[in-house]
Amino acid sequence: MRAVVVGGEAVLVELDSAAEVAALHAEVLRRRAAGELGGAAGGGVRDVVPAARTVLLDGVREPAALAERIVRWEVPPLEETQGPLVTVPVRYDGPDLAEVARLWGTAEREVAQVVGSVVFRVAFCGFAPGFGYLTGLPERFHLPRRATPRTAVPAGSLALAGEYAGVYPRSSPGGWQLIGTTDAVLWDPQREPAALFAPGVRVRFEEVAG
Repeated sequence: MRAVVVGGEAVLVELDSAAEVAALHAEVLRRRAAGELGGAAGGGVRDVVPAARTVLLDGVREPAALAERIVRWEVPPLEETQGPLVTVPVRYDGPDLAEVARLWGTAEREVAQVVGSVVFRVAFCGFAPGFGYLTGLPERFHLPRRATPRTAVPAGSLALAGEYAGVYPRSSPGGWQLIGTTDAVLWDPQREPAALFAPGVRVRFEEVAG
C-alpha cells in the first residue's frame, strides 16, 4: 500500500489488486462512520472513490497526516458475504454469446450457468452514470475486448471484458462482449439512490426466459 497527497485536501492510496481496493474502501467507510477519521462522524474525509487499483480520499483536513497513518492500518480482507446483494434478471440473448462460449470452450447454454454461479462485487463506477465494474469472474473466464467496438450498445446489455462484468445503463459505444440483456434500471435520477450499483454492492445475475 502506498499513499500520496494530491492537491491540498486529498490522499491517493495505491494498491496491488482489486481485492485490496475493496477491502480498503470498506475499511475507510467503517472508520469514517465510527468517527475515526476526524470530526464527530468522520468528517475529515468527505468522499471515498475507489478505482481499479486506487482509492481516493477527498475533503481530507490533514492529508499528509492521514497519508502517513493509513499505510500502517491493518486492513482485514473483505468477507464474501459483506455488502448488500442485488439480484439482476438476465436473458442470455447477447450477440456475442456464441463467441464467448467458444472462447470458454463451453456450450452456449453453459455461459448462463458460469455467470449465474458467481456473486460479483461492484469494484468501482465510471464510464457512464450507473455503470459499475464488477469483479469476481474466475481468471480462466477472463475475456478480451472485441477487436472492433460497436458504435452503439443497447441499454441493459450484460457484457464481459477482461476481469470485469458490467451492464450498460444507456445506449453508448462499447467494445465489451455482449452476452445478455436485462430490464433492470441501472440509473434513475428520481430514485434514491440513483444508481443500482455502487462500490461494495454484491451482484448476482439470475437467468430468466426470453
